Amino acid sequence: MRALISVYDKTGLTALAAALVDLGWEVVSSGGTSRALLDAGIAHREVADVTGAPEMLGGRVKTLHPAIHGGILADRSRPSHRDDLAAQGIEPIDLVVCNLYPFGAEPSIEMIDVGGPTMVRAAAKNHDHVAVVVDPADYGEVLDEVRREGAIGDATRRRLARAAFAHTAAYDAAIVAWLDAGGPDSAPAELLPPSVHLTLERCASLRYGENPHQHAARYRIAGAGRGWLDDAVQHGGRELSYLNVFDADAAWRLLHEVAGIGGAAAAAVIVKHANPCGVALGDSAVEAYGRAFACDPLSAFGGIVALSAHVDLALAQVVVANALADVLVAPSISDEAVALFAARRKNMRALSAPPPEPYRVAYRQVGGAMLVQEPDTFVAAPESWRVATKLAPAPDQWADVELAWKVCARTSSNAIVLARDGQVFGVGCGQQNRVDAAALAARKADGRAAGGVGASDAFFPFRDGLDAVVDAGVSVVVQPGGSLRDDEVAAAADERGVAMVMTGERHFRH
Repeated sequence: MRALISVYDKTGLTALAAALVDLGWEVVSSGGTSRALLDAGIAHREVADVTGAPEMLGGRVKTLHPAIHGGILADRSRPSHRDDLAAQGIEPIDLVVCNLYPFGAEPSIEMIDVGGPTMVRAAAKNHDHVAVVVDPADYGEVLDEVRREGAIGDATRRRLARAAFAHTAAYDAAIVAWLDAGGPDSAPAELLPPSVHLTLERCASLRYGENPHQHAARYRIAGAGRGWLDDAVQHGGRELSYLNVFDADAAWRLLHEVAGIGGAAAAAVIVKHANPCGVALGDSAVEAYGRAFACDPLSAFGGIVALSAHVDLALAQVVVANALADVLVAPSISDEAVALFAARRKNMRALSAPPPEPYRVAYRQVGGAMLVQEPDTFVAAPESWRVATKLAPAPDQWADVELAWKVCARTSSNAIVLARDGQVFGVGCGQQNRVDAAALAARKADGRAAGGVGASDAFFPFRDGLDAVVDAGVSVVVQPGGSLRDDEVAAAADERGVAMVMTGERHFRH
């Protein structure tokens, strides 16, 4: 039995090679892998000895030779293939162990592997006769099977072949993404290229999907780096479900967008079904959370809580005194808080997590295809916003203008958000018309936003939407503008005696 080993990641290399030699296998290797085996005193043959040709072009050509690929690709069930091997003096290869250069971590022309993918694909194609291993995590299982059965079985070879093709597919996708991003010449990045090559790696199984009868898992885009959930630590509670993950991401991202507005020391966000039902700023995390919860305590039940500060015992006591939260996310959580959650909220998932990573593009499946777009970000800074009315917001109202605007942008359209003094009081979301969204927000605010700010995620096509927001008692309205009737709506705002700010940037969210 012969094994060809050529790996960049040398984790477990010497233990694997030594075990194969002990089992009577011949090991063939080259380049850095051969040097590592030589240093470890493990007997093996150099590829150059097998091919009769030296390594060339600085190592770019070493395994690309019939003596290697004939040994990998020969279908041993075909007499003609066996005859060809005999005529050329080529010995079959039974195992290929190869992992590729870390292109995603170190993209460059020199990191584009040629011989490695060729060997991997050849072995995977011929998996009826050859096993291929691309992940050091599989070394143990392969060795155990060889020791137990004397060979690597059909089912294992098939599984390993699938992993091999996935490995090379991800590798090629990373190269394409690098070229789209500018590649070696730092050319302008192509945000929406002619084709998109996504390789998704399962990184977590989920308890269930949107509903308990749906299976679900979380996948990571290969080569795109780790997301905040990959590095989050879960302290107790059940496994996360699809909606837990979806809503936790919405809450955590919104929290980082509103934190620090107006110089606030702390922020808190509560999300239910992907929409905020409580957002507030405060001088402390306890204050911010209490104010966020007060927005809509009924909707907060079973929601997602995101906090900008360390969760100590005092803050944890406030959280457990209120309605049950499905998930809590914070930068860090004390041991005392974890113990309290375990005793009082045993099903709540408490996550300590790093900040969320930005998205480069956003994907959505529709009609057997994918919609791809830039993520919705806040391009227009507050200093570029325009006051469209005779009245302007008071200096101390601008923080509320920004808070209401950012929360509204992350609320399902049509959306209206009412806020005052760093606290959201009314959220109208997912309505088919803006008047109903305003009425819903006003009903939830119940007069608490009087003198505050009302935000609309898109322009008012008629004054009826503006009137509905002003009827909630706000003194400032913020909207993107862009309607043919902007002047009429601004005149209506003057008539109602309120200030109107136009940001010049719509934030629909579907």
